[in-house]
Amino acid sequence: MSSIDRRLEINVERFKADFDTLSQIGATNNDGVHRPALSQNHLKARAWFRERVKAADLVFQVDQAGNHSAILPCQKNANTTLLIGSHLDSVPYGGRFDGALGVLAALETLRVINECNINVPINLEAIDFTDEEGTLVNFMGSFALTGKLDKEGLDNPRGGRKELENGLNRAGLAKSDILDARREPKTLAGYLELHVEQGPRLERAGADIGVVSSIAGISSYHVKFIGREDHAATIPMDDRLDAGLGASAFYLAAHQLVLRNYPECYVNVGNICYEPASFNIVPRKATLSLEFRAPNSELMQHLRDALINKAKDAAEEHKLGIEIELLGDCAPATMDEQVQELIVSSADHLGLKSLSLRSGPGHDAQAFADLCPTGMIFAPSIAGASHSPREKTSWNDCVNSANVLFRTTLQFISSKL
Repeated sequence: MSSIDRRLEINVERFKADFDTLSQIGATNNDGVHRPALSQNHLKARAWFRERVKAADLVFQVDQAGNHSAILPCQKNANTTLLIGSHLDSVPYGGRFDGALGVLAALETLRVINECNINVPINLEAIDFTDEEGTLVNFMGSFALTGKLDKEGLDNPRGGRKELENGLNRAGLAKSDILDARREPKTLAGYLELHVEQGPRLERAGADIGVVSSIAGISSYHVKFIGREDHAATIPMDDRLDAGLGASAFYLAAHQLVLRNYPECYVNVGNICYEPASFNIVPRKATLSLEFRAPNSELMQHLRDALINKAKDAAEEHKLGIEIELLGDCAPATMDEQVQELIVSSADHLGLKSLSLRSGPGHDAQAFADLCPTGMIFAPSIAGASHSPREKTSWNDCVNSANVLFRTTLQFISSKL
């Protein structure tokens, strides 16, 4: 890279203005945002993004899965694209930084490259993926683009069929077209993503930049315990087929299992729904929303088997039926070593301390890791807060991480010249 290139940085004032404006779309009264995928607030954020793309004299595009993109085409009609992005949707009543920081940094990267007339030997695309948070269909946009989404996943969305249908209608998308968003792997030159860490490791280590080495795999299930409904004041306590007891026993057993035998893994029961859900009726059915994560495929399978066995044991102990339904599965992903080196080099150039770490949370980067060179950059999270209005990253760290993304992009395209 030339000496002029080495001095280039993002436009901090414009970047901050964009971030502040976006943070007001779906803002809550406690400094968070509420932009679940394909909600009205999410669609407003995407409309704003579209206007910013057009104002930057970039090509705007929406694909069949609703992914929104800013494109800087290569003047030589290249047939490969470096994607840079994240997501604008949020968890319900979440934070301002999760996803949004990466999309805005990607857009700013393309704007500066375009304004400086930097030669790009491949197409550059800043992309906002649909439903990274899995409100409707986990990783719907990135999985559709990479061919990892299938008809079964769309027919059995973890957010519910009606909810998916309503969201698609609001966005003007057709369920029958979503799988057509798939791109040929040979057209993917690479994928880069900036995200807040969502944990305290960078802050505790006094590091400025996280260089992600791998991303944990994620599986989600509905586990249904099936018993018998009875009057709560007449059926003897020892004669009940209480679905709630099976669900509770499994929840506690799963927690203890991971604490005792799987220290690198995570398990969560995010919801338990009882039927018929009345004070004076013994529950006939209890449905758990189960999610678990592991850093590699071997541990993932071991943990899966162990949890399913615990669920079956709980059902047998309480004389209940059981149904186990897989809702989504995302394999662990390893980031490209050469891209990791580019991120470290970019941080070094800017005088920033970097730290290699694994990601427990899932990210769109998982969809690309086995298809093209993929890398992730983490910005520090204050107190590790995430998926909460308490989520915060200092603005200095936002700027530093965005400049590392910009610098890494320049190095990536320079390697293609």
